[in-house]
Amino acid sequence: MIEVNNVTKKFGDFAALDQLNMHVERGAIYGLVGPNGAGKSTIIRHLCGVYKQDSGSVTIDGEPVYENEKLKQRYAVIPDEIFYFTQANTLDMMKYYKGLYPKFDEALFKKILECFPEVNPKKMVRTLSKGMQKQVAFMLSIASRPELMILDEPVDGLDPVMRRQMWSLIMSDVAENGLTVLVSSHNLRELEDVCDHVGIMNHGKILIERSLDELQTSITKIQIAFDGDMPALPEDIKVLKKITTGRVHTLIVKGEPRAAERAIGAMNPILMDVLPLTLEEIFIYELGGENYAVKDIIF
Repeated sequence: MIEVNNVTKKFGDFAALDQLNMHVERGAIYGLVGPNGAGKSTIIRHLCGVYKQDSGSVTIDGEPVYENEKLKQRYAVIPDEIFYFTQANTLDMMKYYKGLYPKFDEALFKKILECFPEVNPKKMVRTLSKGMQKQVAFMLSIASRPELMILDEPVDGLDPVMRRQMWSLIMSDVAENGLTVLVSSHNLRELEDVCDHVGIMNHGKILIERSLDELQTSITKIQIAFDGDMPALPEDIKVLKKITTGRVHTLIVKGEPRAAERAIGAMNPILMDVLPLTLEEIFIYELGGENYAVKDIIF
């Protein structure tokens, strides 16, 4: 659904995006992750039509995004910093969204509003807490019946109960209506629960773009112990990191996990445990190869 091909965007001499390629399939929940300054917000602003790329193409459903009013009526955006009109309350914002989105479902909006009794719809939105403002943004966006939602740090400021409730609304829309979601967040533990595809970004480029299942089987944590010193590992095993605690060696191995397990098993360890990595651990070790400033990780 989203196709970003060879996109470059410079601000003076600084290349915020450098020949960026990104692809999001229809119906996917795509997690965009990366360190601060990687270019995540910049590419999101291109997808929103705020920025125009210096070169390359940014399309949604094959249509260029920039200055495409009809296309923008088909997707909703929740930025990290949400704008509301100064004097507008929640009901005023609902009327505004109805004017923007032809498919806006007022009945659905009022039904969702009933689920959030702490939000006073007649109170100016800008006077609400940051968490409540995010709740209003979710209500408005979901009631717009979008085909695509673009979320930048969407649950920042929400308590755990509200985060779960918001993701439940989004997941229901994905399951029932085929909603496509692009979400950028630093909360990797939460993304791991909801995303089926992940793009790891750094220095204005996508380093890795895979399904979460493929990503989690491409890097493995293997804990081993030997009766004596650890022998030399076979040359075809690519070890990203090795940590030794007493007689137990923890290896972060890149590649097909079963092949590594067979090769290490042939060395006759007295203990061997193969464990999947979390998305946070994958993020740290993948960026470790990009000179990202990460030291040790606690196992």
